[in-house]
Amino acid sequence: MFTVATNLRKISVKRLLNKLAKDFPEIHFKQGDSFSWSAKNNTVTYVTTKDDDMGPVTLLHELAHASLDHKSFTTDFELLRMEVAAWEKAKEIGRAYSVDIPEDHIQKCLDTYRDWLHIRSTCPWCSTNGLQNTQNKSYNCLNCSGRWEVSASRLCRPYRKTQTKEKTPIQQGVFLKN
Repeated sequence: MFTVATNLRKISVKRLLNKLAKDFPEIHFKQGDSFSWSAKNNTVTYVTTKDDDMGPVTLLHELAHASLDHKSFTTDFELLRMEVAAWEKAKEIGRAYSVDIPEDHIQKCLDTYRDWLHIRSTCPWCSTNGLQNTQNKSYNCLNCSGRWEVSASRLCRPYRKTQTKEKTPIQQGVFLKN
């Protein structure tokens, strides 16, 4: 487990929250079952768990989403970029409150998004990673011309709905003559 360095003492979510609420009056803070940012309600939801050293770090990460005005994302890759930006902002905010965010913790968190993106972008026919279409959110494979859709939720298992794909001329055994 990580320990958050804060001027040689541990800081609790509640103690940090008191400071953040004063310094960020435009943001609402609400206790809940998990850490999250809701742009719709302009609210950071937090958890106060005594045995979680990463609580203050996670609180800063969600506040960073709020500070960066993260509302929605269009593509899976855009979500990953938003997460990276939120961690960078969280480190910046953390410095102002003497909270050091361990880089290995950030990378472990980002790995969950990178793994999620990898699974979603993997072609169900040839296992090559495809590109997401920004208009209809489906993925397209550059290798075999496959097309598939994934759930819009970033929190669910990445099920893929495949589209019937026509075989390319090479897959049909048709070769072009020079």
